[in-house]
Amino acid sequence: MLKKAQQQQPTKPSTRVATLANDENQQQQRSEQAQKYTLNQIVGNGTFGMVYLATNSVTGEKVAIKKVFQDKRYKNREHLIIQELNHPCVIKLKEAFFTQGDKGDDVYLNLVMDYIPDTLSKVVRYYRKAKQQFPNVLLKVYGYQMFRALAYMEGIGICHRDIKPQNILVDPATHVLKICDFGSAKKLQKGEPNVAYICSRYYRAPELIYGATEYSTAIDVWSIGCVIAEMLIGEPLFPGESATDQLVEIIKILGTPTQEQVKMMNPQHKDFKFPLIKCHPWQKVFAKFKPDALFIDLISKLMVYPPKERLRPLEALAHPFFNDIRQAGFGIPNQTLPDFFDFTKEELSIQPEIAPKLYPTWYQKKQ
Repeated sequence: MLKKAQQQQPTKPSTRVATLANDENQQQQRSEQAQKYTLNQIVGNGTFGMVYLATNSVTGEKVAIKKVFQDKRYKNREHLIIQELNHPCVIKLKEAFFTQGDKGDDVYLNLVMDYIPDTLSKVVRYYRKAKQQFPNVLLKVYGYQMFRALAYMEGIGICHRDIKPQNILVDPATHVLKICDFGSAKKLQKGEPNVAYICSRYYRAPELIYGATEYSTAIDVWSIGCVIAEMLIGEPLFPGESATDQLVEIIKILGTPTQEQVKMMNPQHKDFKFPLIKCHPWQKVFAKFKPDALFIDLISKLMVYPPKERLRPLEALAHPFFNDIRQAGFGIPNQTLPDFFDFTKEELSIQPEIAPKLYPTWYQKKQ
């Protein structure tokens, strides 16, 4: 395009010199940004690219750098979304810069973010290997922060679309939790179709399996429900081996959906029948783990077929399961916990009528 424009309208020598100087300045700036960081080790990789633990040589701060191939024809949607995010329970972008690849014209986008040492997946695995049940206090602390992140994302219209334990970061020292990896995220627009083949299988909401293309952030609520259940039982709640098998695993617990429920998940779905199976009570699903009744009540209101009947994030935060967090003496001995009540306007914007239920009176007096 640039060459074609130059052929149509010759560039004045002074303009050409200014353009070259500007390009050189940009390249120098990129080089300075890249040189500021020392890559220590690879902490994640996949089809998207690589994630490195790095050190900022100027400040000494540890950061995570996600390095992805940049197709020059498109803007990186994750970059566009993540630079908007500003919430204590969501990963924060510090800066971004481009670097040249080893092969000719290859360009890589580098996203510099908070470094959080563990994933929720590792924590769940730790307790499973130790043959210990996931501590109830951490079920509350982590579950609460997940719903705060979802409330914030719902407030700004962003659907994550790949919530799973591997994409949830936790700091074992402070129990701060941050949702990360917005590579599949999208700003949902009413009336604009979306791909149904999204989200990792075990955490995929049933409306996606039924092929819905006009879904809502309720798919993230379903995924969080799966994650919270996995924290308790130490393994995926619905371990399907294919999309159809995934639905079978869900039906084993929720029972066969009615035709009305299928229509509520996807009005365009063409009927296909599953054997009529009765629901398996949540008390029996979790029987050997002996969770309290409030945990079962919360899960039963998250894991339902019709998306509009699932608890929304703020409603989940107000659920009695999290009442302990609102008690003045709540804490973990010898550990500092994050501020649970520094709500943003984006979090509270969708359902402001719920806000009074979220602030304990002692916290209001403190402010």
